[in-house]
Amino acid sequence: MEIDFAQLTAYQRYKLMASLIVPRPIALVTTLGASGVANAAPFSMFNMLGEDPPIVMLSINRLKDGRLKDTAANILANGEFVVHISDEAIAAKMHACGESLPPEVSELERFGLHALPSQTVKPPRIAEAPVAFECVLHEKLETESRYVFIGRVLWLHARDGLVDAQTWRVRLQDYHPVGRFGASFYITTRDRFAIDGQDRESRASTPIDEI
Repeated sequence: MEIDFAQLTAYQRYKLMASLIVPRPIALVTTLGASGVANAAPFSMFNMLGEDPPIVMLSINRLKDGRLKDTAANILANGEFVVHISDEAIAAKMHACGESLPPEVSELERFGLHALPSQTVKPPRIAEAPVAFECVLHEKLETESRYVFIGRVLWLHARDGLVDAQTWRVRLQDYHPVGRFGASFYITTRDRFAIDGQDRESRASTPIDEI
């Protein structure tokens, strides 16, 4: 089957790309509105771009009437945001934060998430999230349909015990993020395997964070 993207509508291209480029990590992003209200919203057009400098990419589409989503408007206004990785424990609340609410209503309060002060930026971080990256706007790209924000990571919060600060290993056996799998479907990360030349028995006896 051959498909010429030039012959498709934007929505048709979105449906194909969002269903085929999976699973995708999900950024649950907090920002601050002009009135000081903390906004939270999930985005699966997100990923790490590099470590030197440490940068992440966040792509946010415009609404159908051309208006900006609160997250995009807030990043453009103050250049700060916090990216959280959602795990199984907060997956339902992460999904709920995608609901369209007025700017003066905080998704954190509405859906039972708790805010904690950040170290280097004004938007708060989410207490329940296993990982939070404090970011400042490094660069942006604007297209007809969206803004692509490049964030530079200034600070990392990790759940106690998740990171070994001596070896900088992550205890992956204790880390269970969820991914986006098209439409409103999500996928867990519990079914893991290594491709490293080891036989199955050797892999089974090796802790996942030591592979």
